[in-house]
Amino acid sequence: MFRVIGLFILAGLAEIGGGYLIWQWLREGRSLYFGLIGGLILALYGVIATMQVFSSFGRVYAAYGGTFIVLSLLWGWGVDRKMPDLYDWIGALICIFGVAVILLGPRQS
Repeated sequence: MFRVIGLFILAGLAEIGGGYLIWQWLREGRSLYFGLIGGLILALYGVIATMQVFSSFGRVYAAYGGTFIVLSLLWGWGVDRKMPDLYDWIGALICIFGVAVILLGPRQS
């Protein structure tokens, strides 16, 4: 389970970090290198996601979506200094509950 969680976090950081660098390039006027590095990191995200142990692409990406939401709020808080409010945290908790249902729910063989 630690590997699963670690890969979700690593993939999330790669997607958010890569997207952030592209945002900096296009929206904040930073160097083209920000965009290029961001694009490479986003490609790395795609590779990391394939390392999950689950066989269903849809299930992995659905569960990853909830993780991405929580990591995005934490990124905004840590990098952009925008503290999430109560409703952000409630929404994030709902998403994490959804991730747990998707990943840990009983399945028929």
